[in-house]
Amino acid sequence: MRQPLLLTIPALALAALALSAPPATAHEGHTQESTTTDEGSWTTMAHLDSLNNSGTTGEASVKVDGNKATVSMTVQGAAETFQNGPFPHAQHIHIGAAGTCPGPELDQNGDGAVSTPEAHPAYGMIASSLTETGDTSPDSALAVDRFPGGSSYTYERSIDIDDATQQALKDGTAVMVVHGVDPANLSQTAQQEMSPLDDSLPLAATLPAACGTLNASQMGDVPDGGADTGVGQKTDPASIVITVGAGAAGLVAVGGGAVYLRRRQRA
Repeated sequence: MRQPLLLTIPALALAALALSAPPATAHEGHTQESTTTDEGSWTTMAHLDSLNNSGTTGEASVKVDGNKATVSMTVQGAAETFQNGPFPHAQHIHIGAAGTCPGPELDQNGDGAVSTPEAHPAYGMIASSLTETGDTSPDSALAVDRFPGGSSYTYERSIDIDDATQQALKDGTAVMVVHGVDPANLSQTAQQEMSPLDDSLPLAATLPAACGTLNASQMGDVPDGGADTGVGQKTDPASIVITVGAGAAGLVAVGGGAVYLRRRQRA
């Protein structure tokens, strides 16, 4: 049966296109490193787990564009009231240490709670104070009248960050911490203690209540790689070139075989 020679042209054209195209670029990304988009922005995310028996949990994301950062948070299960008002929850980005959340082994005085100074080897010192208004530097670490309050809240604000904070966010060593624990959740000893940060406040007011390491997510707002998990698929660029070359060679072979069969049929 005669087969039109035209049927072999798409395969040959596709093969030629594959051979002439530049090698594909591999996207490399994981939870400790990020790659910027053409716009230069990228996003880190954290799940906030409870600390000090607080029951506080949440989600946080930080979209970084140069030395600007847009912080978004949702928090629930937090301490609700303090001195007949909403319990203020100081919240910060910490850097400069292990980039982890503290475990109970850091409780040095045996009161059953890990205070902020005791937690410093895990999550480091304050880089940004996530206030609702005004200054966001470490100077506002205890500006309790400018932090969100109550048992649940949402937060979003664009802030300035320095180069060290930007690098820690990119490296996956920056940690989001929410403070303030209901005293009823603490041991009798801890309930009677004053804060090592401000002796006019009870320990419960400044205890870390929720914590999460900010890990690099998909760049910008568009998933890249596999499923939207924040983890890119690591690929060797050389393997991409080899794959493209093999695929192109296969297309050429198919196209050539089709021409050969066509000529035999004519013969």
